[in-house]
Amino acid sequence: MMIRPTTRDDLAAVDMLLARSYPKLLKADYAPSVLVTALPIIARAQPRLLACGTYYVVEDEGRVLGAGGWTRDRKDERLGHIRHVVTDDRALRRGVGRALMTHCFDTARAAGVVRMECWATVTAEPFYQACGFETVGPMDVTLEGGISFPSLRMTRVL
Repeated sequence: MMIRPTTRDDLAAVDMLLARSYPKLLKADYAPSVLVTALPIIARAQPRLLACGTYYVVEDEGRVLGAGGWTRDRKDERLGHIRHVVTDDRALRRGVGRALMTHCFDTARAAGVVRMECWATVTAEPFYQACGFETVGPMDVTLEGGISFPSLRMTRVL
């Protein structure tokens, strides 16, 4: 597996990965009424995020198996935020997500970040806990159009 920063040229591949995987991965933990409004928003790539330099794809033999990254907090330069992580639903439990998180932690630490936060889906809570995050508690993330998406605030010291 190879991890590299994304470029705008990765938009279609990340978009397809999110659109294919999120509906399958999230359906066990979210009501259809939540997914029908949230998926059109969360299951698409964010061009600005792909161009930020700290958002990555995980590739194996040219196939994108995962994506995700981190950004620095706007007010606290020592705080980083895990952003828009996804693993191909056909590649779960093969180390893709773990490799991506390790890369994010290493690059954030090298940039002076000492603590990470993520707003996780309910589905991803066990994964993030296995990566050293602690659950702070439930939260609602407000999406475009005022849509509320139930999530969990999680933190980790680097």
